[in-house]
Amino acid sequence: MFRNIFSTFIYVLIFVTSQEQANSALHGTTKKRVDEANKKGPYLGLVIPNMFEMNPLLNNPQYKSTKLVIDYAGRRFRFGNIYNKPVILVMSGMGMVNAAVATQLLLSLFEIKGVIHYGIAGNANPNLNIGDVTIAQYWSHSALWNWQRYGDGPEDPLPFEGEGGFTREIGYLKFGSYSSNGDDNMLNNVWYQAEEVYPVDATPEQTQQAFWIPVDSNYLSISKALEKLKLEDCINATTCLSEPPKVTTVQRGTSANVYLDNAAYRSFLYNKFNISPVEMESAGVALICYQQKVPFITFRALSDLAGGGSATSNEADTFSGLSANNSVVVTVEFIKLLDGYNRKMLNYA
Repeated sequence: MFRNIFSTFIYVLIFVTSQEQANSALHGTTKKRVDEANKKGPYLGLVIPNMFEMNPLLNNPQYKSTKLVIDYAGRRFRFGNIYNKPVILVMSGMGMVNAAVATQLLLSLFEIKGVIHYGIAGNANPNLNIGDVTIAQYWSHSALWNWQRYGDGPEDPLPFEGEGGFTREIGYLKFGSYSSNGDDNMLNNVWYQAEEVYPVDATPEQTQQAFWIPVDSNYLSISKALEKLKLEDCINATTCLSEPPKVTTVQRGTSANVYLDNAAYRSFLYNKFNISPVEMESAGVALICYQQKVPFITFRALSDLAGGGSATSNEADTFSGLSANNSVVVTVEFIKLLDGYNRKMLNYA
């Protein structure tokens, strides 16, 4: 009997120990700090691609740090207030995977009532200018492809096409259309595919699909007031934008793990999908928030016309700092609107 009790004790001890090891980062001091932080929530979560885009917010007079910082799983969560709204800042790092991981960690650890993502972006819309801050109504991941074999065409079915599989409904890019001599191209076609998603309020392991992810409708409605903002247009006394930048609502933005600086593909995205901002993170944030049923919105300031096209259209090195600052200005003003402030919006110019 003693042996059985001892064996059971050892089994339980091993099980508990292994569980603690598996979840060690959420035990002890870290867990206590997370629990204490959540007592002061819920928070607005701000997911920011890199320090270049975070620093203007850290230096913004409306951001008040509480000095609380929690490091977890390679991410640093900074706590503060903007217009008396409690916020958590997290730098995601570049690319879709980093953005998704940072967002999921944010939502899993902390009491979050909404997510704001901001930063700079390339521009695919010839009607917009450097410095403009875009508010896209929908986001997509435009680098999930079915690459069609050479010899097949638009009328030929794709491998695994059908219910729950690949589709030809979204559209395709024909490489041959962009050959300089008009010849066929062995790269053939790539067909855009929807993401597989698993919303928290759906049945686990039952796949749904989503390509265009909408931002929160309430956030979008509130953001309309931001179109009155006057933004920075000069980086110094002698270097200014040719057109005053503005805040503008656009239909669509897209993300991919590709730095887009190609005029032909930029034009394709705009003409095919009516896409304006092009970058590398927003869809990762959008897909996580969509599945977790957390409101989100993205503000992306245009730093260049992807692929060039005018005297100032590809001067990202010159105007990216100004664009980053403008994205922060819009983010801060949006949070003020959420807080119910009725004061006149600040003039940052």
